[in-house]
Amino acid sequence: MRNVSNFLIRLSSPWIAALFTLIFLVFSATVLPAQSAAAEAYTGPSGSPDLSFVYAPSDLYRMAEEYGAAGRAAYIRARFTFDLAFPFVYGLFLISAIGWLVKKIGKTDGWLNYAPLLPVLAIIFDLIENAGAAVVVGRYPLFSPFAAGAAAVATPIKWICVGGSFLLLLVLLLFLFIRRIKRKM
Repeated sequence: MRNVSNFLIRLSSPWIAALFTLIFLVFSATVLPAQSAAAEAYTGPSGSPDLSFVYAPSDLYRMAEEYGAAGRAAYIRARFTFDLAFPFVYGLFLISAIGWLVKKIGKTDGWLNYAPLLPVLAIIFDLIENAGAAVVVGRYPLFSPFAAGAAAVATPIKWICVGGSFLLLLVLLLFLFIRRIKRKM
C-alpha cells in the first residue's frame, strides 16, 4: 500500500492537480446537472441508491420495481456511461490534489503518506456499488442477493471515503494556508 501511495504522491504535481481539478469542475458544471435531471426523470420519487447513504437490499428491489422497464433500462445505461466516468473524474481530482498537498507539506512518513489512498477506496467502492445495483436492476424481477448485498454495503463506505477525501483536502489546504501565514509573521 505504501508503494502505491508513494507512487500517487510522486505523480501528483501542480499541473496534474490543476488539470484534474479543471476536468472535475467542467464535468460537475456540464455533465452532472444533465445526468441528475435524467436520473430524476426515471427514478421519480423512488430515489436512487447512488444518492442514498444507507439502504437495505430490499430497497434496491423496491426501486427497481418502481422504475418500470424504461426506468430500469435508463438506470443501467447510466451506470455503464456516466457512473463509469464520474468516480474517476472526482477520484483523480482528489488523488492528485491530496497527493500534491502531501508532497507540498513535506511529510514523508506517518499516516499522511497514505492520504491519496482514501479517494482510491472511494473509486473502488463506488464501482462496486454501481455494479451491484446494475445487476439487481438489470436482472429484476430475479433476485441477486450477493449483488444487492454488495451494493448496500459499498454505498456507505463510498460516501465515507468521498466525504473523508474532501474533508482531508480542506484540512490540508487549511494547514498550508495557516503555515504560510505563520511564515509571513
